[in-house]
Amino acid sequence: MPLTAPAAARPRLRFDRNELAGALAGLGTDLPLLIGVIAASGIDSAGVLVMFGVMQIFSGVWYGMPMPVQPLKAFAALVIAQKIPGRVISGGGLAIGVSMLVLSVSGLIDAVARLVPKPVIRGIQFGLALQLATLALKEYVPAAGLPGYALATAAFVVTVVLLGNRRWPAALVVLALGVAYGLLFQLDYATATRAIGLHLPTWHVPQAADVLTGAVLLALPQIPLSLGNSVLATRQVVEDYFPERRLTVRQISFTYGLMNLVNPFLGGFPVCHGSGGMVGHYTFGGRTGGSVVLYGTLFVVLGLFFSQGFQQLVQIFPLPILGVLLLFEALTLATLLRDISDSRAGLLLALLVGLLCSGLPYGYLVGLVVGTALHYAMQRGWVGLGK
Repeated sequence: MPLTAPAAARPRLRFDRNELAGALAGLGTDLPLLIGVIAASGIDSAGVLVMFGVMQIFSGVWYGMPMPVQPLKAFAALVIAQKIPGRVISGGGLAIGVSMLVLSVSGLIDAVARLVPKPVIRGIQFGLALQLATLALKEYVPAAGLPGYALATAAFVVTVVLLGNRRWPAALVVLALGVAYGLLFQLDYATATRAIGLHLPTWHVPQAADVLTGAVLLALPQIPLSLGNSVLATRQVVEDYFPERRLTVRQISFTYGLMNLVNPFLGGFPVCHGSGGMVGHYTFGGRTGGSVVLYGTLFVVLGLFFSQGFQQLVQIFPLPILGVLLLFEALTLATLLRDISDSRAGLLLALLVGLLCSGLPYGYLVGLVVGTALHYAMQRGWVGLGK
């Protein structure tokens, strides 16, 4: 995909309508997870939202590119399913922060990066694309019944027509449509008024027992997904979209670890970087760290002034709109397969890894291990997928 400006001419931070459009593209994946963990665990919404926003701002300023921060997906799924309490969440976040920092500082993450071949990384991205598309089409688009389908159809047409338009960014127009719909048909103004008020994150020190429990229950299942998508696949997306930036897996894992050494003490939910998030920001116009800073500012404001009614307020926004944005993010991720399409064996391996990642429990671990093993077995002639 061509860059919109020469590498030397692009600023590290820019704040315009295209950066704003890119910023808002991440709502479809992040909001449901944050709402889910707040509801399931009872953790303080102010801490979750404010720290999520602060980490976005940190990442945007640090990298000077649309390097977003996302909730840990496997971590969040376990919290929602098992209603794990906040103290264990903080402990698990600290455990995974220390783990990623050790991998970075020791250089072990470089060894992992050298070991895992490109078709496996593309397969991990394809698996994420399948999951996002499934979520969009099965959960979000049908969520509002017949009016929702009509809204999704309108949003789809607008996105197709305006995607890549720098004057009228597609995401902004689509989100404006969703906001108008929510204000007209779904907003309870009494609830909105009660939600307003200043709330600050509170200080909390994780206890040793909670760190151990969180490490076993939450951090260990998350690490394979983090290695595959948050570090290796994200570094590949940076190479695809910003080839002039020589970003290493060690740098990405370092900031991943650093963020999770801070979050647990102020009530934040554990976070990572992510290839899907970066693709989403880029697809809808983000080219600098400004899109991530704008996105983070939104969450800081929500956390400081609207956290007590957060779950009720976000429900006014129609899910079919988020589903359309999520679908285009998935399609963009899937098209990254094109650079291995000239190798039948590499493409088949990537497709296999994607199916394993999206379809199995602990699929990202299975896909990473099986895909890497198959790659080296193919190189030695032990198995064959064709040329």
